Amino acid sequence: MSGTREAATKILAAHGIDPDTSDTSDASSEEEVSKLLDSIRDGAWLDGQHFPPLRYAVDGLLPEGAALLIGPPKAGKSWLVLDVLLAVASGGRALGALAVGAPRRVLYLAMEDGDRRMQDRCRTLLGDDPIPERFHYVTDVEPMLVRPLLDAFLDRYPDTVLVVVDTLGKVMPPARPGESAYSRDYRVMGHLKGVSDDHPGLSVTVIHHDRKAASEDFIDSVSGTHGLAGAADTIIVLARKRQSDDAVLKVTGRDVPEEEYALKMRDGVWTLDGSTLTDAAAQVRQRADAAELGEKSVAILDYVRQHHEGVRARDVAEEFGGDAHQYLKRLMESGRLIRLVRGLYAAADVPVSEPSEVSEPNEAPCIGCGGPLDPVHAAQGETTHPGCDPAARPRKEA
Repeated sequence: MSGTREAATKILAAHGIDPDTSDTSDASSEEEVSKLLDSIRDGAWLDGQHFPPLRYAVDGLLPEGAALLIGPPKAGKSWLVLDVLLAVASGGRALGALAVGAPRRVLYLAMEDGDRRMQDRCRTLLGDDPIPERFHYVTDVEPMLVRPLLDAFLDRYPDTVLVVVDTLGKVMPPARPGESAYSRDYRVMGHLKGVSDDHPGLSVTVIHHDRKAASEDFIDSVSGTHGLAGAADTIIVLARKRQSDDAVLKVTGRDVPEEEYALKMRDGVWTLDGSTLTDAAAQVRQRADAAELGEKSVAILDYVRQHHEGVRARDVAEEFGGDAHQYLKRLMESGRLIRLVRGLYAAADVPVSEPSEVSEPNEAPCIGCGGPLDPVHAAQGETTHPGCDPAARPRKEA
């Protein structure tokens, strides 16, 4: 047996294929191996490809692919996704702020609702506007019929851009004999991900409950095994305390930046706490600061964050009073501020302008020796260096 034939036989056998050992099977065995290797691509092929840009149901938040939306029961997950669905279907603004473009078709598997509740919620969210024609929904489908239903709908309406399954528990099939919990979770989520993979540009979002146990990593809040999170392209967690109208939307994924966005609820309607995702991310930080810092510290920190090129200590003192240097020092010690150069401060969580755009601050001179004062000392009202005698400073001749 030739080396090539022997290698082909081993490869086929490893995959459960029983190659014919007759002399006439050499070509067929090698042909099977060739088919296996044909799936391997090289850098030259990849470098020559031109892929279409990634498409979003909601720009920056919900890209094509499979997403998991996680949150505790009765936290408002269904209200959140319905707002997004109606915005996409009508061409409005998701969460009251995020433009979604022209009207596009959506499908909602609302397995915990009925027609009356669906109508009431749509009218609450839309006000006097009609329920958009491109909004489709179903309230009852057997777990084993979910994929056939989605395939049939997408064949009829290939322009669909968003499908929401609410909830995973309603469509989760029983485990197969001998199947582990992880294997079942990965299989089911992978099955739903396959729907988006088969339809480029489609976002499939699946709602699921969180774990009761607290975790530092919000991905660990997904109820069930890591098979669910592992199969998903995007993970979104709605974090909200009971009796609170404020929430945080925590997002991570293969095609979205990992970030947290502030939300607020008014009369059952979720809105972004800010006019953009950037503003909402900043609002999350401000909420955290307000919970840990005093009012003046929060105000100074917000003031510094507004100056991406850095802010001078004396400018802070002029704005907030002579004791501002104490607050700057505490904010530096807590890691919220950094010192770019002497007397120039910036927020640690805000990108700073290029060094060429940041100039050495023009400190007030010491009236004793004429050298520059530290801006922090100047902010305290000091006019000389320790040990300098103003009277000893040489006078300029007229």
